[in-house]
Parts: sequence; C-alpha cells; structure tokens
Amino acid sequence: MNQQLERLFSIAEKKERLIIGLMSGTSLDGLDIALCKISGSGKRTKLALIEFKTSPFDEEFRNSVRSVFAKKNVDLELLCQLNASVALEHAELILEALKEWNILPQAVDAIASHGQTIYHAPQRLTGNLQQPNSTLQIGDGDHIAVKTGIITISDFRQKHLAAGGEGAPLAAYGDYLLFSDERENRILLNIGGIANFTFLPSANTNQQAYATDVGPGNTLMNQYTFAHFGKEMDEDAHLAKQGKVQNGLLSELESNVFFSESFPKTTGPELFSLAYLHNAQEKSNSSGIPHEDVLATLCEFSANSIVNSILKQVQGLENVCIYVSGGGLHNPLLMDKIRAGLKAYPVESFEKLGLNPDAKEACLFALLANETLAGKPENVQQIKDSPAVCMGKISFP
Repeated sequence: MNQQLERLFSIAEKKERLIIGLMSGTSLDGLDIALCKISGSGKRTKLALIEFKTSPFDEEFRNSVRSVFAKKNVDLELLCQLNASVALEHAELILEALKEWNILPQAVDAIASHGQTIYHAPQRLTGNLQQPNSTLQIGDGDHIAVKTGIITISDFRQKHLAAGGEGAPLAAYGDYLLFSDERENRILLNIGGIANFTFLPSANTNQQAYATDVGPGNTLMNQYTFAHFGKEMDEDAHLAKQGKVQNGLLSELESNVFFSESFPKTTGPELFSLAYLHNAQEKSNSSGIPHEDVLATLCEFSANSIVNSILKQVQGLENVCIYVSGGGLHNPLLMDKIRAGLKAYPVESFEKLGLNPDAKEACLFALLANETLAGKPENVQQIKDSPAVCMGKISFP
C-alpha cells in the first residue's frame, strides 16, 4: 500500500485526532486557525478547542483577493496565481501558529481548509437554469499539504454541489452533530459577511434540522465603510450610531424576492453588493444622504433580515434559545437591534455552549474533516434538504 494511504488509514483508525480547522470569510480580516482535538464521529463526536488565533492578512493580500472577489470579469492570470498564493499564505500562517503554540507539524493529523470564497453562484442567484449550482473557493490544498507537511482536506463545498445541494451553508452538519439538544429548540445564528442560522429542533418536535442563509450580515456595512472611510469595518458601530435610519431606503433594500423564498436558501455578496445598495438608493431618492445614515440603515437592514427569518422559524415553538457567533456578535448596535426584535427569546453568545464564538466556523470545518476521515454519510441524513455526504478533497504532503 502507498505509504500516504497507510498514514491516512492509521489516522482514521485513531481514537482521537488533532485537526486544524481554517476559516477565512468574505470580510478578509484574517485567517481563523483552530487546533481541535476530536474523538468519535457522528453523534458520538467530541470536540475540544485546544488553541485558537486569528492571523491578520496584510493590505496587499486583501487587495489582491478583492480584485477577483464576487466579480463576473476578472484577470484570469491573477486568479490562477492566487489559487496558489492564497494557499501558501495560509500554510505560512499555520506554521507560525504551530511554532507559537510549541506544537510540531508532525503532531497534527490533518488540516481542514475552507479556502477563500471568491464567487458563489447558485441557480437561485444567477437565474440560469442551464448551468448547475456552483461556487468557487481558492487556496489549493496540495500547496498547503506540501508546505506544512500535513495531510490537508479542502474544497468541501464541491461535494455538496455534486450531490444536489447549493454549496452553502454547511454549518448544519457540524451544528447538528455537536449541539442538538433533547429539550431545547436552538437557533445557532452566525453573523459573518452573510448571516445564516442552523435550526436544531428538540426531541419534542417533528421538525428537521436545517441551515439557511437569511441575508446580509456584515458584508454591506463593511463594503460601504471601506469604500467611503477606508476602514475594514465600522468598529463598534461608531459611525452607524451617529446616523438615522432612512425608511425609504430600507424599504427598497428589503424588497428583493430572496426574502420571500422558503428555507433553506443560500445567497452571497454577489447579490448584496454596493451595486445592490446604489440601486436601492436611486429608487428611493436617497443617494445624497449622509454616510452615517446609510450605515445606520444597513445595520437595520441586516438586523431585520435576521429577526424576521428567526421569527418565521420559531413561531409556535416553546423553549427556544438563540446562540450567536461570527463577527456580527461584536457589533453592539446590530446585537441591540436583534435582541429588541427577538425580545421574547433569550439571545446568547455561542460561548454559553462551551465554544469560543469566534472559533466556531473553523472548528466546524475541522469536524467536517473528521467525518471525512472517520465518519459516514448516514451520520447526517436527518438534515432537511442537505445531501448526506462526507465532504472534502484529500491532499497528501
């Protein structure tokens, strides 16, 4: 047998595995690196977060990715180069983190790399039924594996697409295995660039678990702040707090057919872009309003999208709790609006479930890699409208 396959087999047979989960979101603030100790598989999975850090990207790297992100027309040569250079950057940041943690690369069983999403194109977004659902993440797994010397599992979303899904959101798989509860109906809300939630029904309901996007999280606020203030984000909602919500603009922002579609569904910054905002401003005659008013309205837009979607799901249910993770958790104005809209239900940080909310997504990809190594598709067959698959391509050093 090939020595690499023997190594893979031995890892799959271990009682517990050390897996690094990686996540780089659309905000491009940095690479989340989560070192996880995972035992078992399926509903018997146990995950412990050993180390975590977010390694920031430099401005040159961010700008390179932005030049191809969510654009229909890009420099193909640059895209080809970025597929390798993003992977090499991620690999370098992994090695730096391991050195900081005094852990040798050979002690790590696998890396789970989400990659960097540059385009998400489900049919519901493109409207082109002649082409399949598609999505593209760059950051080649072979480059990560060779540079780190660690088996790398990457490109998770392609199997989801191939099996009939839309490629997103994938959180339902890990959420269902780790955080389902017998008595509590749980909404696991993640506010990244796009906001999504996983619904985990208690044993007392006849509903199924599922994950769905609900609309913009931070993406429009971040894009606007960068375009007009040169900052990556409106930190602590300092600018938005100075503005006033413009109801005409808000009404136009909320008029998209996406918000009336049934769950589960998926979207991305390809829809909720600055062009989407500018179109809404033109229709509402609000193009000349202060930047602070725009940001206040965008914050209201994100909050309403989240609140309305959750209220639609939890109607008629008792013993409901919402647990929040993602960058939006650190936006005090957004969280105040969400809590006000969901005042009948407790809204908690994901930390209450025993996991660092900033590390959650990276940990969930480590769990997906664990399922690929030691699990089986039947472990997730109870998730509504999600193919029961193990995901990810395996790259050897």
